[in-house]
Amino acid sequence: MRTFHNRHHATVIGAAATAVLALASTACGGEGIGTKAAGSVDSSVAAAASAGSSRSTGSVKTSDAVQNTGITNAVTVNAGSAKAAGGNSDSAAYLHACEMQKLSLHVTRRAGAPTQRVIKVRNVGANTCGLSYYPRVSLGNSKSADHSHDVRPLIPSGLGGAPAYLVRAGRTAYAVIDLNPSGATTGTVPKIDEMNVLADGDHMPNADTLNFPLGSGAKVLKPKLGLYRNTIADAVSSMTRADTQS
Repeated sequence: MRTFHNRHHATVIGAAATAVLALASTACGGEGIGTKAAGSVDSSVAAAASAGSSRSTGSVKTSDAVQNTGITNAVTVNAGSAKAAGGNSDSAAYLHACEMQKLSLHVTRRAGAPTQRVIKVRNVGANTCGLSYYPRVSLGNSKSADHSHDVRPLIPSGLGGAPAYLVRAGRTAYAVIDLNPSGATTGTVPKIDEMNVLADGDHMPNADTLNFPLGSGAKVLKPKLGLYRNTIADAVSSMTRADTQS
């Protein structure tokens, strides 16, 4: 199941003390703006020093900028100052699931791999917290009223071990998804233009799902998603072993 959110078609620039949603798109990407449902924005929201127009988008501010590395969608809630965990043990951290308001979530293209996206979840809180083994991801059409047939990626089998994937304060967990591992140009799923990401599918409400545009030309076929890892290289390795439907 997934929760759907309002999508914004105009470019919006802003920086929030408690909520920020950012997008950087390349000329070749052509992606739109990711969206998120959230609570009301703090009154201390200030305009970012960036070109373009600014307006409120309900409960979230949205930014758009151009980068050379590819698209970047991000949401940061209650970022605050990311300090090292104050002596909290791993065993204690396993009992504390990460909260969306203490995370930042980014999705970028992986350099040299046009069909792959890197999901980056950074702990911007003060303490270590636990995530599910992998983010919940689905792929669908942003304009469709029926999302029952959205595509879900394969994930690695044989999950087990620690009760959660721990993310220390100031650290980032990475997961990689390959939208089209075979590189097929025919037989791909038609009209897929959006990726939906929930950082922790075990503990977070569906309202924390973020919608990331892929563009109308995205080719999706038997996508694979890896587990959270502490490096992109390890996340890629995990993705290649995906063999079970999520």
